[in-house]
Amino acid sequence: MIPVAIGAILYGPSGGAVLGAVFGAVSFLQCLGSSHFGAALLAINPVFTFIVCVPTRILAGLLAGLIYKALKAGCKSNIPALLTASLAAPLLNTVFFMSSLVLFFYRTDYIQGFVSAMGAVNPIMFILLFVGINGLVEIICGFAVAFPAAKAISKYLKI
Repeated sequence: MIPVAIGAILYGPSGGAVLGAVFGAVSFLQCLGSSHFGAALLAINPVFTFIVCVPTRILAGLLAGLIYKALKAGCKSNIPALLTASLAAPLLNTVFFMSSLVLFFYRTDYIQGFVSAMGAVNPIMFILLFVGINGLVEIICGFAVAFPAAKAISKYLKI
């Protein structure tokens, strides 16, 4: 999500959406064999797998761009807008991906295998256990890289 966050900041909601679409398309293509998890979802339902991979990433990029634009218009300093949008992109990606995964696949035998193995008692517990530390690290790292990169590039480009 780092390039999506940076693109959303530098080029607005449309830039975030386009880069989100590219990220989502690459994620979906990985379901054709390089991701065992994605391949299993694709075998269950290709349409739902596409929805989990592509529109969620488009929406995360679009909203990160809208968040940046709204906050930039309301602040003298660019820093709060940069910070918030840099954090929003990976956070929204995780929320949308996991929400759609649960919506479309939670009742499948495949996901129920994870639910049982983790001892999750409901979908919310499954999300927390499934994302866990990995999701938190992804959000922190994305934020830690996207914020300074977007700040430096926007300063250089005088955006």
